[in-house]
Amino acid sequence: MRKTAAWPLTWIYTVLIVYASLYPFDNWRVQGIAPWAFLWAPLPRYWTGFDVLSNVLGYAPFGFLMTLAFHRTRRRWPGIGLTALAAAALSLFLESLQMFLPVRVPSNLDAALNVGGALLGALTARGLAWVGLLERWSRFRDKWFVQEADGALALLAVWPMALLFPVPVAFGLGQVLERLEAALANAFQDTPWLEWLPLREVELQPLLPMSELLCVAMGLWLPCLLAFGVLRQRYQRFVAALGVMGLGVAASALSAALTYGPSHAWGWVGIEVAVGLGVAVVGMVALAFVPARACGVLALVALVWQLSLLNNASADAYFAMTLQTWEQGRFIRFHGLIQWLGWLWPYAALLYLVRRLSSSASAASV
Repeated sequence: MRKTAAWPLTWIYTVLIVYASLYPFDNWRVQGIAPWAFLWAPLPRYWTGFDVLSNVLGYAPFGFLMTLAFHRTRRRWPGIGLTALAAAALSLFLESLQMFLPVRVPSNLDAALNVGGALLGALTARGLAWVGLLERWSRFRDKWFVQEADGALALLAVWPMALLFPVPVAFGLGQVLERLEAALANAFQDTPWLEWLPLREVELQPLLPMSELLCVAMGLWLPCLLAFGVLRQRYQRFVAALGVMGLGVAASALSAALTYGPSHAWGWVGIEVAVGLGVAVVGMVALAFVPARACGVLALVALVWQLSLLNNASADAYFAMTLQTWEQGRFIRFHGLIQWLGWLWPYAALLYLVRRLSSSASAASV
């Protein structure tokens, strides 16, 4: 069976759908109505084009990715039909759960649009397969990447999207410890369990310029090292490094433009970031000559180092105000999805690297 990044991407996108459908996950209550009662309710009287578009486009990538995964791994299976059934089951399950959330309103129209969006994505994938584009991608993948590249490709595909939510340090994903401690302290306030929590009592300070420079450089080295570990030829590494640099800078500029306005798209490029970009370029050239397994080891070291620097520093007050502006906006569910990507991407990469390095060590010892 051929391996594909479509399956891990499908599961990642499923988690995002669950998050978007059940946000904000609080004030659950039982209304005394069957969770599936919305199926026989009249069609909603008031709806907007945004509602229709968001429901259709929300499930279209799910249908595309799952059909693509079936095409790559189970070509004889009825991929479109199975994708439609999976989308229907997921949508009905989530719409039923919305019956217990006071701020969400389940709708039979939403469920139908979700399935329609998944079918649209599935038909798009099948159309691309029919015209031969998927086979071209398969040949390209076999030429450029090793067979076990599915996990790295999934992480690389998600990385630019994770950068779209504002981060305290350019390319510095995963700075969650300070907010996690605050959330735990708030949850256990006025309880004896608060003293049991390993909360830091020292006031955190912002990163020093040298530490920020290193975080910027390592933030770009990480996706490069992931790619270097699964590419076949050295010249491909230089192409991948150029692509990582371009995508990272473009995503950061777009994030700044969405947050502060188009005129501030490049306001995030201070002296520390500029020097960090230069250090990243020099490091990419040097790392292009490192063996694949060593790339994994270096990626693991850089990831742990960067997370340690970021999570032992505080975000400045201006950045906290920026997050409040984003979190009060109309599209909080979509912003929240990207925020979770930025929070969790480094830890998913950490698990991937540990698993890949351990499996490589086991294979070498056999």
